[in-house]
Amino acid sequence: MFTDVRSRRLVLVAHCILNQNSISDGTADWPACVREVVHPLLEADIGIIQMPCPELNCLGLDRGDILGAERPLLVENSRIRESMKRLPAARTLQLLVRSVEYQVCEYLRHGFAILGVVGINRSPSCGVDTTSMDNLEVEGQGVFIEALHKGLEGRDIRTDWIGIKAAETEQTRRSIQEFLDRHRTGS
Repeated sequence: MFTDVRSRRLVLVAHCILNQNSISDGTADWPACVREVVHPLLEADIGIIQMPCPELNCLGLDRGDILGAERPLLVENSRIRESMKRLPAARTLQLLVRSVEYQVCEYLRHGFAILGVVGINRSPSCGVDTTSMDNLEVEGQGVFIEALHKGLEGRDIRTDWIGIKAAETEQTRRSIQEFLDRHRTGS
Protein backbone atom coordinates (compact mmCIF):
# COMPACT_ATOMS: atom_id res chain seq x y z
CA MET A 1 0.00 0.00 0.00
CA PHE A 2 1.23 3.50 -0.86
CA THR A 3 4.10 2.23 -2.98
CA ASP A 4 3.73 4.87 -5.68
CA VAL A 5 5.90 7.96 -6.12
CA ARG A 6 4.54 10.01 -3.22
CA SER A 7 7.24 11.26 -0.85
CA ARG A 8 5.43 10.18 2.33
CA ARG A 9 6.78 13.33 3.99
CA LEU A 10 4.43 16.06 5.17
CA VAL A 11 4.35 19.41 6.94
CA LEU A 12 1.32 20.98 8.60
CA VAL A 13 1.01 24.70 7.88
CA ALA A 14 -1.22 27.41 9.26
CA HIS A 15 -4.14 28.03 6.93
CA CYS A 16 -3.11 31.63 6.21
CA ILE A 17 0.28 30.58 4.87
CA LEU A 18 -1.56 29.14 1.88
CA ASN A 19 -4.46 31.59 1.97
CA GLN A 20 -3.81 35.15 3.10
CA ASN A 21 -7.45 35.94 2.32
CA SER A 22 -8.44 34.17 5.53
CA ILE A 23 -6.66 36.41 8.03
CA SER A 24 -8.09 39.28 10.03
CA ASP A 25 -8.70 42.58 8.31
CA GLY A 26 -5.66 44.79 7.93
CA THR A 27 -3.04 42.10 8.58
CA ALA A 28 -2.31 40.48 5.19
CA ASP A 29 1.36 40.59 4.17
CA TRP A 30 0.82 38.87 0.79
CA PRO A 31 -1.98 38.96 -1.78
CA ALA A 32 -2.35 35.15 -1.82
CA CYS A 33 0.18 32.98 0.06
CA VAL A 34 3.56 33.11 1.82
CA ARG A 35 5.80 31.98 -1.01
CA GLU A 36 8.93 31.74 1.20
CA VAL A 37 7.27 28.78 2.92
CA VAL A 38 5.29 27.16 0.12
CA HIS A 39 7.81 27.07 -2.74
CA PRO A 40 10.72 25.47 -0.83
CA LEU A 41 8.43 22.75 0.56
CA LEU A 42 7.08 21.94 -2.88
CA GLU A 43 10.58 21.93 -4.40
CA ALA A 44 11.69 19.47 -1.68
CA ASP A 45 8.71 17.19 -2.47
CA ILE A 46 7.21 17.66 0.98
CA GLY A 47 3.44 17.46 1.08
CA ILE A 48 1.54 20.30 2.71
CA ILE A 49 -1.37 19.76 5.08
CA GLN A 50 -3.27 23.02 5.37
CA MET A 51 -4.59 23.24 8.92
CA PRO A 52 -7.99 24.90 9.27
CA CYS A 53 -8.11 28.57 10.18
CA PRO A 54 -9.42 28.45 13.75
CA GLU A 55 -10.37 32.11 13.83
CA LEU A 56 -12.33 31.97 10.58
CA ASN A 57 -14.10 28.77 11.65
CA CYS A 58 -14.84 29.98 15.18
CA LEU A 59 -15.45 33.72 14.78
CA GLY A 60 -16.02 34.35 11.07
CA LEU A 61 -14.03 36.28 8.50
CA ASP A 62 -14.59 39.54 10.41
CA ARG A 63 -13.55 37.82 13.67
CA GLY A 64 -16.83 38.82 15.23
CA ASP A 65 -16.27 42.56 14.93
CA ILE A 66 -16.34 44.47 11.65
CA LEU A 67 -14.36 47.30 13.31
CA GLY A 68 -11.43 45.07 14.25
CA ALA A 69 -9.03 46.59 11.72
CA GLU A 70 -9.51 50.00 13.34
CA ARG A 71 -7.77 48.82 16.53
CA PRO A 72 -4.01 48.48 16.96
CA LEU A 73 -2.94 44.99 15.84
CA LEU A 74 -1.98 43.64 19.28
CA VAL A 75 -5.17 44.98 20.84
CA GLU A 76 -7.29 43.29 18.18
CA ASN A 77 -5.28 40.07 18.37
CA SER A 78 -5.73 40.00 22.16
CA ARG A 79 -9.48 40.48 21.72
CA ILE A 80 -9.55 37.61 19.23
CA ARG A 81 -7.56 35.35 21.59
CA GLU A 82 -10.04 35.96 24.41
CA SER A 83 -12.98 35.39 22.05
CA MET A 84 -11.49 32.03 21.01
CA LYS A 85 -11.56 30.85 24.64
CA ARG A 86 -15.29 31.49 25.09
CA LEU A 87 -18.16 29.25 24.04
CA PRO A 88 -19.13 28.35 21.37
CA ALA A 89 -15.72 29.16 19.81
CA ALA A 90 -13.86 27.00 22.34
CA ARG A 91 -15.93 23.94 21.37
CA THR A 92 -15.36 24.52 17.67
CA LEU A 93 -11.65 24.96 18.32
CA GLN A 94 -11.48 21.53 19.97
CA LEU A 95 -13.26 19.95 17.00
CA LEU A 96 -10.74 21.52 14.63
CA VAL A 97 -7.83 20.25 16.74
CA ARG A 98 -9.30 16.73 16.76
CA SER A 99 -9.63 16.82 12.98
CA VAL A 100 -5.95 17.68 12.56
CA GLU A 101 -4.96 15.06 15.16
CA TYR A 102 -6.91 12.45 13.20
CA GLN A 103 -5.11 13.32 9.97
CA VAL A 104 -1.72 13.15 11.69
CA CYS A 105 -2.56 9.76 13.24
CA GLU A 106 -3.74 8.39 9.90
CA TYR A 107 -0.53 9.41 8.17
CA LEU A 108 1.60 8.00 10.99
CA ARG A 109 -0.37 4.75 11.01
CA HIS A 110 0.54 4.27 7.36
CA GLY A 111 4.23 5.07 7.77
CA PHE A 112 4.27 8.67 6.60
CA ALA A 113 6.50 11.20 8.36
CA ILE A 114 5.14 14.45 9.78
CA LEU A 115 8.24 16.63 9.61
CA GLY A 116 6.94 19.85 11.03
CA VAL A 117 4.24 22.30 11.97
CA VAL A 118 4.59 25.86 10.65
CA GLY A 119 2.60 28.54 12.42
CA ILE A 120 2.50 32.33 12.40
CA ASN A 121 4.15 34.00 15.37
CA ARG A 122 2.17 36.72 17.12
CA SER A 123 -1.06 35.03 16.03
CA PRO A 124 -3.61 34.61 18.82
CA SER A 125 -4.40 31.16 17.42
CA CYS A 126 -1.44 29.85 15.41
CA GLY A 127 1.56 31.43 17.11
CA VAL A 128 4.32 28.90 17.82
CA ASP A 129 6.95 30.95 19.68
CA THR A 130 4.94 34.09 20.39
CA THR A 131 1.29 35.02 20.62
CA SER A 132 -0.81 38.09 21.38
CA MET A 133 -2.10 38.50 24.91
CA ASP A 134 -2.96 41.50 27.09
CA ASN A 135 -2.32 43.81 24.13
CA LEU A 136 1.30 42.63 23.84
CA GLU A 137 3.29 40.12 21.81
CA VAL A 138 4.46 37.60 24.41
CA GLU A 139 6.31 34.29 24.43
CA GLY A 140 3.93 31.37 24.18
CA GLN A 141 1.65 29.58 21.78
CA GLY A 142 -1.62 30.61 20.24
CA VAL A 143 -4.73 28.80 21.48
CA PHE A 144 -4.95 26.43 18.49
CA ILE A 145 -1.25 25.51 18.42
CA GLU A 146 -1.25 25.02 22.18
CA ALA A 147 -4.25 22.65 21.99
CA LEU A 148 -2.73 20.79 19.02
CA HIS A 149 0.63 20.44 20.78
CA LYS A 150 -1.12 18.94 23.82
CA GLY A 151 -3.24 16.69 21.62
CA LEU A 152 -0.16 15.26 19.89
CA GLU A 153 1.83 14.69 23.10
CA GLY A 154 2.67 11.09 23.74
CA ARG A 155 2.38 10.09 20.09
CA ASP A 156 5.39 8.84 18.23
CA ILE A 157 5.85 12.06 16.34
CA ARG A 158 9.06 14.02 16.06
CA THR A 159 8.30 17.31 14.44
CA ASP A 160 9.82 20.74 14.23
CA TRP A 161 7.49 23.45 15.48
CA ILE A 162 8.38 26.52 13.43
CA GLY A 163 7.00 29.98 14.02
CA ILE A 164 7.39 32.57 11.30
CA LYS A 165 6.26 36.12 10.65
CA ALA A 166 5.24 36.42 7.06
CA ALA A 167 6.33 40.06 6.85
CA GLU A 168 9.88 39.11 7.90
CA THR A 169 10.69 37.44 4.61
CA GLU A 170 14.44 36.95 5.11
CA GLN A 171 13.97 35.39 8.55
CA THR A 172 11.17 33.21 7.18
CA ARG A 173 13.39 32.09 4.31
CA ARG A 174 16.20 31.19 6.75
CA SER A 175 13.85 29.29 9.08
CA ILE A 176 12.46 27.20 6.24
CA GLN A 177 15.94 26.58 4.81
CA GLU A 178 17.20 25.38 8.21
CA PHE A 179 14.17 23.09 8.45
CA LEU A 180 14.84 21.67 4.97
CA ASP A 181 18.52 21.14 5.79
CA ARG A 182 17.54 19.06 8.84
CA HIS A 183 15.20 16.92 6.71
CA ARG A 184 17.14 16.81 3.45
CA THR A 185 17.77 13.08 3.44
CA GLY A 186 14.26 12.08 4.42
CA SER A 187 12.99 11.48 7.91
